[in-house]
This record gives sequence, structure tokens and C-alpha cells, in this order.
Amino acid sequence: MATLVPMTDSEYAAYAAQAVANYAAEKVASGQWTEEESLALSKKSLDELLPLGLRTPDHHLFTIVDDRSAAVGMLWIAEQVRGGQRIAYVYDVGIEPGHRRRGHAAGAFIALERKVRELGLSGIALHVFGHNVAAQTLYAKLGYAPTNISMFKPLPRTE
Repeated sequence: MATLVPMTDSEYAAYAAQAVANYAAEKVASGQWTEEESLALSKKSLDELLPLGLRTPDHHLFTIVDDRSAAVGMLWIAEQVRGGQRIAYVYDVGIEPGHRRRGHAAGAFIALERKVRELGLSGIALHVFGHNVAAQTLYAKLGYAPTNISMFKPLPRTE
């Protein structure tokens, strides 16, 4: 069973470095940013969202640990107001490559439901990239439903 433990300063430093590269790659893969601009835009986004790092108000960053207390991933939520209700918004979740496909992500989301209730929040929202079918499948199994869908059709150049 996965457990959520507040992230330490050293874990956050390692996470922030990795998060910038990962988010940049996702934005490039989704066609939203160019490779050349992606790292700078990703760093700017993280700095704006977490200006005080772990001490940014209403943001909660966790290390996901397994039943042997080994760190297997991370999860970041922020408290937000949506539709007049206070909810948790999942900014990022990741399971280390060597620990994937073992139920840690599903377990982390079950633990997150308990944490969200403890915080007095009424639900959980998240974004998933359209090309991430595995994540979409997991979220659907956990009871998440789409609230809006963005679509894009690339057009070939006609020169």
C-alpha cells in the first residue's frame, strides 16, 4: 500500500530539477512548445507555481513510499477553488521507472483521497496529456471522468 509522506528539502531539490526537464518534454511531445523554448518555459512555470518551493502556501508535495518505506515516486497537489468548492488539483505525479506497473500510482491516489478529506477539500481534479493513454486508463479506473477535452489537427504545409 502506498503512503504519502511530506517531501523533504533535498527531495524537493532533486524533484525540481527533474520536473523541469520532464514537463518541457511533455509540452514538446504535445506540440505546445518548441524544443528550443521548452526548458526556459518549463522553469518559468515551476518558479511561478512554487515561488517558495515546499513552503508555497496551499501546495503540498509528497514522496510516495511503498510498504517497505522505500521512496517510489512523488505527488504534488494544490488547494484551489473550483465551482465554489475547495478542491485539490494534481499538478504532478510520477513513479520511478523501476517501480512502475506495481500499483504504486493507484495506491498513491487512494492515499490522496484520504489526505484530501483530511484537508477538508471536496474533490480532486487533474490534467492529463492526450498522448498519455496509460495515465488516462488509470484515472478512469479510479473514477475520474473528463471535464473538458482540447483537440488539435495539424495541417501539412502546402508549399
